[in-house]
Amino acid sequence: MTVPERLTALRAEMKKHGIDAWLVPTDDFHSSEYVGNYFKCREFITGFTGSAGTALILKDSAYLWTDGRYFLQAADQLKDSGVTLMRMGDEGVPTTEEFIAAHLAKEQVLGFDGRCMTAGKGSRLAGIAKKNGASISSDLDLVGAIWEDRPALSCRPVWELDTKWTGKSRADKIADLREAMKSHKADYHVLTSLDDIAWLLNLRGDDVACNPVFLAYVAVTPQEVLLFTQAEAFADGADPAAVHGVCGSALVRELEKDHVRLVPYNDLYSWMKTIPEKSTLLFDTSTVNYTVWSSVPKGVRVVDTTNPTLLPKAIRTPVEMEHTREAHLKDGVAVTKFMYWLKQQMAHYDPAHPITELSACDRLLKFRQEQEHFLGISFDTIAGFGSHGAIVHYEPTPETDIPLEPRSFLLVDSGGQYLEGTTDITRTFACGILTQEEKEMYTRVLRGNLNLGAAKFHYGCTGTAIDYLARSPLWEAGLDYNHGTGHGVGYLLNVHEGPNSVNYTWRPGRRTPCVFEEGMVTSDEPGIYLTGKFGVRCENLMLCRKAEKNEYGQFMEFEVLTLVPWDLDAVVPEMLSEREKEILNQYHRRVYAEVSPYLSEEERTWLRHATREI
Repeated sequence: MTVPERLTALRAEMKKHGIDAWLVPTDDFHSSEYVGNYFKCREFITGFTGSAGTALILKDSAYLWTDGRYFLQAADQLKDSGVTLMRMGDEGVPTTEEFIAAHLAKEQVLGFDGRCMTAGKGSRLAGIAKKNGASISSDLDLVGAIWEDRPALSCRPVWELDTKWTGKSRADKIADLREAMKSHKADYHVLTSLDDIAWLLNLRGDDVACNPVFLAYVAVTPQEVLLFTQAEAFADGADPAAVHGVCGSALVRELEKDHVRLVPYNDLYSWMKTIPEKSTLLFDTSTVNYTVWSSVPKGVRVVDTTNPTLLPKAIRTPVEMEHTREAHLKDGVAVTKFMYWLKQQMAHYDPAHPITELSACDRLLKFRQEQEHFLGISFDTIAGFGSHGAIVHYEPTPETDIPLEPRSFLLVDSGGQYLEGTTDITRTFACGILTQEEKEMYTRVLRGNLNLGAAKFHYGCTGTAIDYLARSPLWEAGLDYNHGTGHGVGYLLNVHEGPNSVNYTWRPGRRTPCVFEEGMVTSDEPGIYLTGKFGVRCENLMLCRKAEKNEYGQFMEFEVLTLVPWDLDAVVPEMLSEREKEILNQYHRRVYAEVSPYLSEEERTWLRHATREI
């Protein structure tokens, strides 16, 4: 079916069930950023493949909200679909909730799958409907009703991540969680976010592409921990290549030693209704779904607060910090080898046999696969040449793939999953002769990256306080980028993780920005995107650590983890301050010292020049 045909079929289902508006978020049952193929209802109904967005289907119209990362992509993918693009954050563009409040008429019904809507948003929508004299329906899956050949729910083997990698046992993490529950006087805690569950139990899986998590819910009771999951994921006989630790029945026995008991995945909702009256239940309405929230029995006191696992998950243990450095050295070797290969290919450009965006992605993957303990990529590689680089999250496909030419930029945003941790790096490579504009834009973006990476700040600062360091070289020229400067990164978990971030903006509904703590890993990725021309993004990952402590208090700084040269062919040295030159030169000395021992003689010779002082 085409998108217009799918919309017609969905409207027929809406009419059958007396529903006037159907809301389709990107979420799965766990409020995940990236979801398995089974959950890609929004993509199915609109044709938009970006990782963020919400669709609203009315009787005679349809709309898609997405953020600035995807404006160009969405505009292209929604052509002739019957779906109107709503550019989130643009002046005059209402939010989904504002739009619904303005258009949902008395006695109309707003519908959504409550399992795919957060409790917080579902409650707000119910409030809007009530105020308008309308109602909601949250117990149907109308997109699923029309989705022929829908992919099956993923059920990949689950395995244990040994404490030699994490530095903290499952039993100790559960004990810490129980202490946090006591501080809230909570008897029960329901945890539904997949990365929190994987972190808490030192387990990993493969139910979401590029994210080593598995489908599950957790309920912490006074006596035990209930793990609502698919029993088949813990069966014996797993492919040895799919697991990297204890698995199968042996893992079930290890879990039982820590009073963790497996329960069927879909039983959470019926179990919720058995929570005793006058008990206190802790959960986070920004992550648990609306159906979970709706299943809480009357008489149960609810404490709505951030999951107690969120902050400790973001703070690396000393063991994790050391392994994280190892992961970035491995990744640095792989990406540096790729940079050398790319530069050689473009220097000997053959128009009869060109490199393409996709073939470049394939070669980068091969270099990563050469590294020990590499498990896979941490997200689909973004590789945009020329004007494609201006599409912030462009992913080449056979239909969009284009050859590289000895001009302009190739923007490559990529990452890896290693037993030692998760990586995320963006390098923008000069493929040949650059224009003065291209060089100046690259240099401005690089300056922002260098300034943020070298920041020293007082303990208590959040990402809103230091974002200016990355954006100021662009702001002073009246330029900007429509995405955050930095996000947290998990440890062999999701490449996007909270609560740490770098972003000067804050919108209602978002968590209060968190203070940077020692052990947090955050990205540093300013960019500039000139539609129809080119894009530049410069990204490193940084580890927050303590600097000096004196009469003014504790100061903090970042240790740059990423170890890959910047492309000096794109730099205008005269635009750099003396301090910025020294930051750049120091970084390049470190890259050469740490990466060169793992390169061939030819690669080392090239790297010496690529990291030359300016």
